[in-house]
Amino acid sequence: MTQRAPVDRGDRAAGAVVGSAAGDALGAPFEFGPAGVFTARFPDDAGTLCGGGGWDPGEATDDTQMAVLVAESLLECDGLDLPELFGRFRRWAAGDPKDIGLQTEDVLTGGAPWDQAAALHFQVNGRAAGNGSLMRASTSAVYFARAGRTRTMEAARRIAALTHGDRAAWEGTAVLHELIRVALAGGDPLAAVPRTLAEVHVAHRARWAEVLAPDWHPGLATEFNGAVWPCLGTALWALRTTDRFEQALAAAVDVGGDTDTVAAVTGGLAGAVYGIGEVPARWTELLHVPLPGYADRCLGTSDLLALAARLDAEGPRAA
Repeated sequence: MTQRAPVDRGDRAAGAVVGSAAGDALGAPFEFGPAGVFTARFPDDAGTLCGGGGWDPGEATDDTQMAVLVAESLLECDGLDLPELFGRFRRWAAGDPKDIGLQTEDVLTGGAPWDQAAALHFQVNGRAAGNGSLMRASTSAVYFARAGRTRTMEAARRIAALTHGDRAAWEGTAVLHELIRVALAGGDPLAAVPRTLAEVHVAHRARWAEVLAPDWHPGLATEFNGAVWPCLGTALWALRTTDRFEQALAAAVDVGGDTDTVAAVTGGLAGAVYGIGEVPARWTELLHVPLPGYADRCLGTSDLLALAARLDAEGPRAA
C-alpha cells in the first residue's frame, strides 16, 4: 500500500463510518448488475452518487440504516445490550424499509425471541451466511476498537448472531472488526490478516484464509457476493489493488452483484485506512440515511460524523 502522511485517529473513525455509508449509496443503483457496470457509467474515473433503481442520489440503504441503529443502541445503552438492539432492528423492519435482506427479514419478523430467532432460522433453512452482518459493522467496529483484538472480535460475533445463525458470518464480521481496529490505530489491515485469522474459530479458519489470501480475487469466488466470504474477500482485494479511497470503492462496485453491501464493507475498511479527508465532497454533500420506523428521521453526513466521534470517544478501553 502507498505510504501516506499520518492521519488523525478521529479522521479515520469518521472515514470508517461515513466511508461505509458512501459506499452503500454509491453501490445501491448498480445492485445485481453485471461486472463492469460502474466503469461503463463513469469512464472518466469520477463516479457520483447518481441514484437509480429506486434510490435517490446519495440515499443509503438498509446497510447504513442498520449500522446507525447499532451505533445509537451502543451509545444510548452504554454498551452492548443485545435484546435492546434486536428490538431496534425489529422496529426498523416493521417500518417498511425500501430494502431488507430476505434472511434478516425472516429473523426479525418471525416472532421468535431475540436469543433464538437467528438460530431457528438457520435450523430450518440450513443457510445463513449472508453478508448482512458485515454491512452494518462499521459503527460497532469503531466503538469497540479501543478495547483490543479479543473484545472487538467477540462483540462482532455477538452482534452478527442476532440475525445470522451460521458461525461463518460471525467469524467474518469478527475479522472485519479487527481489521478496522488495526486501521484506526494507523496500522496496515492487509498485513494484519494472518494474525487475525489465528483468532478465527478453527472450523472456519481455512475457508476464511482462502478468500483473504493475497492472491485471491473476485474471479475465484465460488458463491454470489451476497455471501459473507466473497463480500469481505472482495473488500480486501479492492483495498489491496488500489491506492485511493475512491478507487477502492469503484473497484468494489465494478465487480457487480451485491454492489451496495460490497461497497459499504469496502468503504468502512478503506475509510479507516485513508480517513475522512479522502471521501469526496461530492459524495458527502448528497449522502443521507432515512430511518424507517423512526418518525421519518433522516441523517445527513454531519450526523454520521457526530456518531463517529462519539463512538470513538465513548467505546470501552482495554484493561
